[in-house]
Amino acid sequence: MTIGSSFFLIAVGAILRYAVEDKWKAVDVPTVGLILMIVGAVGFILGLYLTFVRRRPDPTLGDPVPPRRRPPEH
Repeated sequence: MTIGSSFFLIAVGAILRYAVEDKWKAVDVPTVGLILMIVGAVGFILGLYLTFVRRRPDPTLGDPVPPRRRPPEH
C-alpha cells in the first residue's frame, strides 16, 4: 500500500464516518468508516517506514572499489 492509497482510505473513511447518514440496518456505516481510517493510518505509517527507513543504504558497506586494470604487456 502506498502513501497515496493510504490517504485515499483515510478520506473515504472520514466521509463514511462523518458525512454519510446511516440508512442501512444491516451495515453500520460509521464503523466501516472508522475501520477504513484505521487501515489507512496503518498503511501510511508502514509506507513511511518502507520509504525512509528500509531503503536507506547501509553505511558499513561503502562504495565498492572497481578493480584496477593491469597495463598491457608487450
